Amino acid sequence: MLEDGDIRCPVCGLAVPRADAGQQAKRQVLRCADCNAALAYSAQHQNPACGFCGAVMHVEVPVDPIEQPEARVAMSVNRDVAKQSLKQWLGTRGFFRPANLAADSTVDAVHPLWWAAWVCDVDARVSWTADSDAGHRRSDWAPHSGQTTMKRKNLLVSASRGLTKEETRALTPHYDLASLEALPEGSQEVEQFDAQRSAARRLVAEAIEAEAVAEVKNGHVPGSRSRKVSAHPMMVGLTTRRLALPAWVVVYRFDGKPFRAVVHGQNASVVVGSSPLSVWKVLAVVLGVTAALGLIVALVLLFNR
Repeated sequence: MLEDGDIRCPVCGLAVPRADAGQQAKRQVLRCADCNAALAYSAQHQNPACGFCGAVMHVEVPVDPIEQPEARVAMSVNRDVAKQSLKQWLGTRGFFRPANLAADSTVDAVHPLWWAAWVCDVDARVSWTADSDAGHRRSDWAPHSGQTTMKRKNLLVSASRGLTKEETRALTPHYDLASLEALPEGSQEVEQFDAQRSAARRLVAEAIEAEAVAEVKNGHVPGSRSRKVSAHPMMVGLTTRRLALPAWVVVYRFDGKPFRAVVHGQNASVVVGSSPLSVWKVLAVVLGVTAALGLIVALVLLFNR
């Protein structure tokens, strides 16, 4: 089914004839060469540096229309709280991190970012198949199948290239989608949707299928063990919105090396990112384990004489 504004078939990819196709201007997108964030080009700024990470951008001209955010979720965590949350997070990184990580880290930059996401309301009938240990008899596994229904409200599907899948997965459960506000005109803090419309449907469909598999695994497959779980959702109802979700991208340095962390824009206790390892602690553990294994082998050989 074609939607208004589509210029390519979502099934075969062929162009859809349009009377006004030649009159539509192609949209230019600034592409950051470092963090890969997609930003709408603004002639007002004329700045080749990424507003998120400071790296150089390049201009990209997509073939198909690019999804645009309808609104953004309000930011409730300010810059100072984001920096404080980073320090607290660095102090809880565990044994293998340097003991002075929180004390000696310095913040280089703190950038607000509204990252792009689809918000989906899903109503689907799910047909599934799986192998489990229920009724297996002589074999280890027995085949099972069935049908169920799945309803999801406000299922978030990341469309961001500025943030990784791990980062958006950690941020996603903690947003209040009721606090919407209009998009500021010309704001470079709002990430543009990276996926073109022809690819957007596929990304949303893959996320819904993954959610259906999780639904089936959670109580629908009999037995205590399962494998080869496959689910095929058939949409009864599906609505999508395109929103921008708030976060703070923080660049900090430790021992002269840069690292990145992302602080949730509405819940400062949610922080995700990278941090350095203590080489000496790792070596100490490796040497300790090696010495313990050597001692065990020596004792076994001694008692077997």
